[in-house]
Formats: sequence, structure tokens, C-alpha cells
Amino acid sequence: MRRRIALPLLSAATIGASFFVAVAPASAHGYISSPPSRQANCASGAVANCGDIIYEPQSVEAPKGSMQCNGGGSRFAVLNDNGKNWPAASVGRTVTFNWVLTARHATSTWEYFIGNTRLASFNDGGAQPGATKSHTVSMGSFSGRQTLLARWNIADTVNAFYACVDLNIGGGGTQPPPTTPPTTPPNPPPTTPPTTPPAGGTWQAGTAYAVGSTVTYGGATYRCRQAHTALAGWEPPNVPALWERI
Repeated sequence: MRRRIALPLLSAATIGASFFVAVAPASAHGYISSPPSRQANCASGAVANCGDIIYEPQSVEAPKGSMQCNGGGSRFAVLNDNGKNWPAASVGRTVTFNWVLTARHATSTWEYFIGNTRLASFNDGGAQPGATKSHTVSMGSFSGRQTLLARWNIADTVNAFYACVDLNIGGGGTQPPPTTPPTTPPNPPPTTPPTTPPAGGTWQAGTAYAVGSTVTYGGATYRCRQAHTALAGWEPPNVPALWERI
């Protein structure tokens, strides 16, 4: 009798543990900063009344395969609202999309779509990306105002990160310069970061910042939103997910 009871209990525990692993969220976060994605426009204040995506532009995470700007999850539905006044970046026939990765994770593929047309796919084969990632994508036969969907597919979970970018293809303007450098900073970051500087100090790469730390940069003052070790390219104006201007 004991053996009959123990087996079902063990099976249930095994199934439960497998389910937990399958749905565990990725330990990575990121979003397209240039041309500005919808969440980047919300975080910078270019679009108002976005809700808490303002503070978490890097957190649009949902199961793989969605064609919605918020990944089809229960959060950040504002990103699917095509009635909002989303600014469209004027670009040419090819566009370089620049990601800011506030945490990094093994990657399977990066995909770019307009409508149901997949414009490009980049296979990382499970490699861990750097602090930034850039892809140059041809817009094919598309022109005028379009909304591009980008998916960052994580290699070892069921989830992906999503970003929608509104574009005016062939609109006569030039693509905005990247807000982060195209080169990848050294990987991995220092394992023993320097001591957090006193509040109000000047921002410095290689420094560990705690939540609530304040720094000055470019004549403005910023408050740290997420604990991190600063890297070149993560200057406060470039990463609103990490720094809030005060």
C-alpha cells in the first residue's frame, strides 16, 4: 500500500517541478532604444499616459510566437493601442535597430516583422548577448508608415521579449543616431564592482549603483531605478529603465 501511494506523489512532484521550469520567466530584459520603440517613447515621455511601462520598458516579456506589441500578456496593453499618437521615425530602405539589454540571457533568435511578413531573423545559437545588440534590416517592399514588431526569443525558456517600432519608411528624414553605441562592452562585467559613490556624485562607468542612488550627468540629476554596474553606453539619458531624471 505504501508503494502505491508513494509513486503517485512522486509523479505529481516531478510534474510540478517540470511545469515550474517550463514557465519560469527569463532572467533577461531588454528593449529597442533606437529608432525608439513604443516603450522607449513612453519611458522618455514622448508619449503620455502609458502606465507602468514608463518604468519598465525592458519588461515586455511573454510566451514566444505572439504578433502583439505587448506579447499578448496581461500587462502593458497600452502598447497595442494604435489610436495613441505614436511618433514614427523617418528611415530609409534599411534600418539599424539598437537594443539595450539591462540583463542578458542565452538567445535563440531575433525576429523582425511587418504585419505577417518576417523581414529578417538572426540566429544566435544560444549565445549570451552583450549589453547592447544591433541588427540592420531591409524593409523590403514596404513604404510609408508601418509598425514593425521585433521578438527576442530566449534560448532556455518558453518566453520572448517584444518591442514595436513605428516607422515612416522612405519618409525623407534620416534615421536618428543610436542612443547606445553599436559596440559591445567587455563581457562579463567586473565581478567586484567599486563601492557606490556618495549621492549626488558624477556618473561613472564601472561603478555599482544601488536603487535610489543619485548622480549628475550632462548638467542634470538622475535617480537609479534598478541596481546595476554602469557600463559605457549606459549613460543615464540613454537607459531610462535604469535612471530617472529628477
